[in-house]
Amino acid sequence: MEKKLIMDDLAIQRSLKRITHEIIEHNKGADNIILVGIRSRGVYLARRLAALIRSFEQVEIPVYALDVSFWRDDHKRTQSRSEAIPVQERKVILVDDVLFKGRTIRAAMDAITSFGRAREIQLAVLVDRGHRELPIRADYIGKNIPSALHEQILVRVEELDHESAVYITS
Repeated sequence: MEKKLIMDDLAIQRSLKRITHEIIEHNKGADNIILVGIRSRGVYLARRLAALIRSFEQVEIPVYALDVSFWRDDHKRTQSRSEAIPVQERKVILVDDVLFKGRTIRAAMDAITSFGRAREIQLAVLVDRGHRELPIRADYIGKNIPSALHEQILVRVEELDHESAVYITS
């Protein structure tokens, strides 16, 4: 399997800083926002975004982890491991590493609505690779990486993988 580096640690940092500024600008600050990271790498990216928002706006943003496996339509349903997330009348920003067909995000939106009525749901992804099966698009994108269906996008985060990088494999 051939593995090609698409983004190194510095490129990821730059993308996350840009996404942070876009979130702040779009929401006219950081009030009433919560970040919900989709397990597993989305959680680490959400924590990084929260730290950047704190450094730019001096506001502490709550970060929650969401396991969407219970809400997936293409997996056997198991009991949800996610704790209830206080979404009522808040701006929820879902954070994931890769946006592909859109099914994970649909499941995440189902999960969020099961916890209550959010004021708004936005989506931030590090990589958008296309090939959508559902009408879902990200509000904030680190990098668009057109890919073939047989290719894989591998996101590595320091906290879990001991490196920060994005690779494409064929």
